[in-house]
Amino acid sequence: MPVRIIGMIGVTPPSSAATLHVIEGGLSPAHVVEAARAHENAAFDLVLVGYSSSSAEGFLVALHAAEHTERLGYLIAHRPGFVAPTLMARKIATFDHLTGGRLAVHIITGKTDDEQEGDGDFTPKAERYRRAAEYLELMKLAWSSEKPFDFAGQFYRVNGAQSDVRPLQRPHPPLFFGGASDGALEMGARLCDVYAIYAEPLASTRERMHEFRARAAAFGRRPGFNVSVRPIIAATEGAAWDKANAILAAMTGKKGWSRQEAMTGPVDNAGKRLMSFALESDVHDERLWMPIARATGALGNTSCLVGTAEQVADAILRYYRLGVGSFLIRGFDPLNDTKDFGRELIPRIKAGAAAIDRPHDQSRDVQSISEGSPANSIGQ
Repeated sequence: MPVRIIGMIGVTPPSSAATLHVIEGGLSPAHVVEAARAHENAAFDLVLVGYSSSSAEGFLVALHAAEHTERLGYLIAHRPGFVAPTLMARKIATFDHLTGGRLAVHIITGKTDDEQEGDGDFTPKAERYRRAAEYLELMKLAWSSEKPFDFAGQFYRVNGAQSDVRPLQRPHPPLFFGGASDGALEMGARLCDVYAIYAEPLASTRERMHEFRARAAAFGRRPGFNVSVRPIIAATEGAAWDKANAILAAMTGKKGWSRQEAMTGPVDNAGKRLMSFALESDVHDERLWMPIARATGALGNTSCLVGTAEQVADAILRYYRLGVGSFLIRGFDPLNDTKDFGRELIPRIKAGAAAIDRPHDQSRDVQSISEGSPANSIGQ
């Protein structure tokens, strides 16, 4: 499979050209359609539909967008624990059929205890990962069992469970996950298909992928990888750095994630990793730029690649050579950046990845080959 490019759609028009998060703020059905169509026209493969304890419901948002697009896929963030897993299995299978197989699911267990409590979940985070693992096991049974089945675990119990609808994608839509804690890694290595990480320096990314491959191999699995990054591109390198600094200067006021407005530092292990690199240096690997991560407390996807479209595409392809098969890219001016990425950046990334994948091309990372993980894999 070729490299896959993922964007993100919000639920309402952004309030500025320096938007950090787009998952809250009411709901504009017209904006959802406009954003989805912009991504489809820009040749994105999927878009992420986010989740928070106050935002519009992601599956309904994505279904509305899917009704107004033809090819674009939807990576929907989902938190186990609020819906019965057997019902969620049928919901995912139904969505997959209604959209012609345009679904992937991003499993998350919550940013903070405070935010989980907004939806009535007071379960400690470590326990939430164990619950999520059991949840995924039960969903997979619902997708695969030909006959009614029973299940008795620590968190869930069913008798005679059965589903009349199975996913169009077999055995099921791709399951993404993120996180850096032992609980997250254990769950993901055993049950998920794609490990989604924020952009870090290449050396640490290579090490992290190597360690996770070893975890997954213990379960006989070969994971895919996704890297999330914010490209900041312009016609010249100097103009790109000027643009980056202007965005940083405008990064004040509301962050677009209401329950974390008062936070001054990272709220999860992935954010702590990102913040450590931001404190270490403003720039890594020539153009991985970290000041926005530092300024915002590393809340979410805040590491940036700065330069011309050619330079940023080349930087992304360095991750591709490590074995990263998909990239979530989004800017700070959502609609305009989406169009710019489609015109200037995505064609260069896809052409570059295709060149790397040609049989006669010897530029693929030697370590990736030796570990048996194809550079363009996003799933098992």
